[in-house]
Amino acid sequence: MRLQVMKFGGSSVATPERMALVASKIKKFHQEVGRTVVVVSAMGDTTDRLLQLAREFCTASRHREIDQLVATGEQQSTALLAMALEREGLKAQSLSGALVGIKARGPYTDGRINGIDPKNVINILEDGAIPVVAGFQAVNEKGDIVTLGRGGSDLSAVALAAALDAEKCCIFTDVAGIYTADPRMVPAARKLEKISYEECMEMASMGAKVMQARSVELAERYDVPVYVASSFSEERGTWIVREDVKENFLVKAVASDTNVAKVALLGVPDVPGMAAEVFQALSSGGVSAEMIIQSVMRGQINDIAFLVKKESLGDAIDICRDIARKIKAQGVAFDTEIGKVSIIGAGITSHPEVPARMFAALASEGINLDMISSTALSITCVVGAKDVEKAAKTLHKVFIEEGK
Repeated sequence: MRLQVMKFGGSSVATPERMALVASKIKKFHQEVGRTVVVVSAMGDTTDRLLQLAREFCTASRHREIDQLVATGEQQSTALLAMALEREGLKAQSLSGALVGIKARGPYTDGRINGIDPKNVINILEDGAIPVVAGFQAVNEKGDIVTLGRGGSDLSAVALAAALDAEKCCIFTDVAGIYTADPRMVPAARKLEKISYEECMEMASMGAKVMQARSVELAERYDVPVYVASSFSEERGTWIVREDVKENFLVKAVASDTNVAKVALLGVPDVPGMAAEVFQALSSGGVSAEMIIQSVMRGQINDIAFLVKKESLGDAIDICRDIARKIKAQGVAFDTEIGKVSIIGAGITSHPEVPARMFAALASEGINLDMISSTALSITCVVGAKDVEKAAKTLHKVFIEEGK
């Protein structure tokens, strides 16, 4: 029989009324497909509220007890949704990440899946019931709960789809698919019928609120087709798939992100090993850095600048100040009034006119560029926070609406 994995985000199950709608949607799909596994997030803003409670008692960002606390949000959702499904006349059973057999390694609050033994899920399916799985959580070698980073329920769903050889993984959320830009910021944004794994991964890593980037990477690795659609309508969504190879260039999307801050380590001695020391310390502290730029050497010193998520800024500053003293750098500076905007599309590096058009478009709107970086799939500019929306609208118009 066919098998599908369905994941519902926090907004989809935010209230009892919405959860009842989700249950009726699952019933319809279950009757069409035959075997269904459901992965669910915590209700509404439950995770944020639990994290706020944790901050009343704990300042550490990587802490065992934080994971034990926030994991309860998904466990509430699974139990309630299983009850809602039973009210629809379906057999259902709720499961924690540990009961599903999802194993993880790495730091608390940001674990990495390193194995799944889904025998409990298979047994429930063979009994004709629907497993309702708590997303966002796994268990480590000590038997402790480890959460999988923000957006980790997407990762749980894709990992289960891969482990169970599911036909597809459906991600249901509060938007009708993946758009060429954030439609709340760019009203002219268009919904995409399909997008490649690589482009979607790049969108997610550049700040677009589509899916967790790690989940798209996993889907590509195990060739899991992913369908993103709305929980609240029957409107067609967006497929994330492996696209055919073709030699052309098209900007698929514009991504923007204001949840970033810039950190600069100033006056770093220009000797081998300095950058390694800085980023090894950040890695040990669980801080991820992006858009790393080292300035041109001046008088045997240079500056190293990078971006971090705003929630990691405090840890990044503390670590960099310790390192600055150790390596005799001149100091640490930071800026929170920034954002980044990116254009995304396969083939960017083969079209040298693209960066020129991008920078000219931003200059015409009086937008100053603080940092610039590029990959094989994207070009990203760091701009002032007040200019992010204008930059996104401008680039969307130039590269997507005008269609050149």
